[in-house]
Amino acid sequence: MYILIVEDDRETSEFVARGLRELGHNVTVAGDGRDGLYQATEGSFDAMIVDRMLPVLDGLSLVRMLRAGGNTTPVLMLTAIASIADRVEGLEGGADDYLVKPFAFSELAARIGALGRRPAAATQTEAARLVVGDIELDLHRRSVRRGGRKIVLQPREFALLMELMRNPHRVMTRTMLLERVWDFDFDPKTNIVETHLSRLRSKINAGFDEDAIETVRGAGYMIRGS
Repeated sequence: MYILIVEDDRETSEFVARGLRELGHNVTVAGDGRDGLYQATEGSFDAMIVDRMLPVLDGLSLVRMLRAGGNTTPVLMLTAIASIADRVEGLEGGADDYLVKPFAFSELAARIGALGRRPAAATQTEAARLVVGDIELDLHRRSVRRGGRKIVLQPREFALLMELMRNPHRVMTRTMLLERVWDFDFDPKTNIVETHLSRLRSKINAGFDEDAIETVRGAGYMIRGS
């Protein structure tokens, strides 16, 4: 795997980089957020490790800028803050996983390996294209179309739509979506699901009369098909 580490603490970055290289990965290191943003946009990486507290440009802002620009590289965010609120903010900002400092290298390596395997596993175990009604989702190209019209989604919006389309005509509860899209095994007591569903709805319904996602009151959400 090609991995970008964005970490201003030299001791930490050298320790992680050395360990990942020993596992056979190709590693690039950036010492601040601005350099990390440059490396991420100019290069091609399978995964990124980003410290939350960075000089020049903080890690959360870096990830948000990448996601706004359409970059979907999986991100493992490192933080010295262990609060649930901090973790939720990072995941809502576009991070795919969170690891609190201090950490064991074996856990970091396992999490990065899992992030790097996600796209490949999806394409090997299911059809490359999901179709429900007039909505088409291409897993290889990470693209979405409705009625032939291209729709640009952010990573979490894409993941939400994918889970709904994997289960057509089935109610997906809030808890199920938290577990499958955010890897939460608990309820963080935020409106993270509702916020992202609202954004997803506004994008896939723009220009269409029918709402593609049905809210089943008191139960959850369901993708509508023909």
